Amino acid sequence: MDQQQIVQDRIRKIVALAIVMLMLFTLRLIEIQAVRAKGYVERAENELNKSATLLAPRGTIFDINGIELARSISAINIAVDQTVVNDPVKAAALVAPILGISPAQLLPDLIGTKRYVLIAKNVAPAKWSMISSALDQYNAEALKVKGGISKRLGGFIPERSYIRDYPSGKLTSSLIGIINDQGVGASGVESSLNSTLAGTNGKYIYSNGRGNIIPGSEQVSVEAKSGTSIRLTINRDVQWVAQNAINQAVSASRAKSGTVIVMDPKTGAILAQASAPTFDPNDESSITLDKLRNPAVQEVYEPGSTGKVITVAAAMEEGLVSPDTVFTIPYSMKVSDGTFTDHEKHPTQRLTTTGLLAVSSNTGAIQIGQKLGRESLYDYLKRFGIGQSTNSKLPGESAGILHPIKKWSGTSLPTISFGQGYSVTAMQATSVFATIANDGMRVKPSVVAGVVDESGKYTPAQANESVRVLSEQTATDLRAMMESVVTKNGTAPSAAIAGYRVAGKTGTASRFNSDCKCYSGYTASFIGFAPADNPAYVISVTIQDPKGMHWGGYLGGPVFKKVMSFVLQSKGIAPTGTKVDPIALTEKQLLAERKLIADKKAASVKTN
Repeated sequence: MDQQQIVQDRIRKIVALAIVMLMLFTLRLIEIQAVRAKGYVERAENELNKSATLLAPRGTIFDINGIELARSISAINIAVDQTVVNDPVKAAALVAPILGISPAQLLPDLIGTKRYVLIAKNVAPAKWSMISSALDQYNAEALKVKGGISKRLGGFIPERSYIRDYPSGKLTSSLIGIINDQGVGASGVESSLNSTLAGTNGKYIYSNGRGNIIPGSEQVSVEAKSGTSIRLTINRDVQWVAQNAINQAVSASRAKSGTVIVMDPKTGAILAQASAPTFDPNDESSITLDKLRNPAVQEVYEPGSTGKVITVAAAMEEGLVSPDTVFTIPYSMKVSDGTFTDHEKHPTQRLTTTGLLAVSSNTGAIQIGQKLGRESLYDYLKRFGIGQSTNSKLPGESAGILHPIKKWSGTSLPTISFGQGYSVTAMQATSVFATIANDGMRVKPSVVAGVVDESGKYTPAQANESVRVLSEQTATDLRAMMESVVTKNGTAPSAAIAGYRVAGKTGTASRFNSDCKCYSGYTASFIGFAPADNPAYVISVTIQDPKGMHWGGYLGGPVFKKVMSFVLQSKGIAPTGTKVDPIALTEKQLLAERKLIADKKAASVKTN
């Protein structure tokens, strides 16, 4: 092969190789542009565009008049991508003072390889604006020098959030409750109605430029849906009066706790539910696990003498006693292996059913309980809702304690007859008196008036369930008998309201201490309604473990009077104007009345 042929052969090989290389390049180009183009674009977009959760605001909680009790306020969560924080020391020095912390506190969160570290939660939007402006100003100066682009500070990412704000503070805290760090209801109505109040989170996309959000790049990809707002039956003004009254009573008596409930007996609506001590939901330092409990529905106690109204009501409904049935009332009496006494020593008395209720005789209540028997008394306790949750829509509500008859001992019947040996919540006790006030119809208590959607449309809740417990006549007679309790001859003259007919019952019960598994201290209570002949509202006052004077009439009566007086006046409830027909409390009074009636009848016959 000559030299020319060799050269030509080499040229052919080079050309062939070039063609092959060109073909390979073309195929690769086709693969990149046509086959993998979408993937590369997506990768580029993923590097440039980031997504974040768009939190949904919770629904607002209103009182019955539309006053905000809980609301969501816009806030910012600030996160950091550590991989793009190129100068943690300078970044910490710049940002930390704005957050109100030292650079040394912030620095560890800026160093590392984590793509997401939350450094500040629920800060005001204005504070993020300060941080963003400070970063922009620093970076603008950095770009003025050679290589400044590498000195820019980045990696700080804002996330839209909401702060839960409680405008009324301590006023409604035990009822409304709080949310936890995850934005979920942790106590109170916030917890029990969380599924209604919670919204549905959305998403937004922003452009990422060297660890910083490119201004104006945020776009919502999935809209967040706000939670449904709730209107409660609570009246803020009534709540204010009730809260202040129970605060003063608990403080003055050095009690462990206290509760006031205001209820409309016809609808079951709760106008106020106040407890002390309480907490400020806007101040985390004031919140303790014990204070988060709502004593109105979570604390159980033996009702004491307020429970006697069930015993008397049951016996009257069964036709076993009447308001003027006379009983021999000793100071003490022995039943089975127990000896029971009245709260004050006295000689043997002859009292009517009304009289023994007025002076709150334990031995009298025992005699009525014996007339009823175990089965009948247990049946009426169940009818009144004892041992069952009221389903008031408040979380953690207890059913109380009512042991089945098979677990009763020889002393259970007498003990339960005067209000011990079983346990109730303040809400249950209030419901018992509301039943008597509502002509014998028990209506389920409720704190929810209705819901409000995003457009502001209000939809009222369904009417509460009701069930008949007593005949209207029994309820009417019992209300008249209970008026004697607030007279000078009763145990709660301090609950009387000038111009109005008031009825109620005191309670002073030994308090079971779960720590020592023994009885220690007392539960003092008063529950009543007004006007007695046409009840508009029921108010219960319960004070746990007072020091010193512990009688229900002494402690609870004045609180009742203060709150009920305000409610009647603010609601425009005028006195009925009807005259109280006093019922004889003693056999002597009864005989005198009967003689007077007989004399009048005889005189009438003689005249005719």
